[in-house]
Amino acid sequence: MLQMKLCGDLILRQKCEPVANITPELLKIMDEMVQMMSDQNGVGLAAPQVGITQRFLVLMDPDTHQIYRMINPEIISRSDKTCVMEEGCLSVLGADNMPVYSNVARPESVDVKWLDENGKQNQMHMEKNLARIVQHETDHLDGVLFIDYLTGVKREMLMRKVNRRH
Repeated sequence: MLQMKLCGDLILRQKCEPVANITPELLKIMDEMVQMMSDQNGVGLAAPQVGITQRFLVLMDPDTHQIYRMINPEIISRSDKTCVMEEGCLSVLGADNMPVYSNVARPESVDVKWLDENGKQNQMHMEKNLARIVQHETDHLDGVLFIDYLTGVKREMLMRKVNRRH
């Protein structure tokens, strides 16, 4: 059974290693991650959030509900145009065990390439919500949390809510 890692766990700050082989165990973990994401009403979950330092993630397009299982995802281009949207994270919870949210500016669209669960190379242009989710989740693979994009004061205010849990 996978366990969610929470803000403060050092594994969330590690840069993940590429997946060398797509194994039945990896696919089982990804299926479990999809279930966890769904159970917690999330739209994305990256391997370090469940304690694994490998480059894979799952995400759901909130508009179509399509699930993407991405192995070794890589953002190959980002739009110059940015947009600000509210973000939260299943690893950054407040005192009520619900994600805390803050506005984050990110590129409006991205081009992403990844291997799917069959080892097939995929490439896709993603916009709006989907672009934001894939950027948020690939950041996790590099040890970056959405709170890292906030100004010092905003981050401090948000972390006060998070730290109340301890």
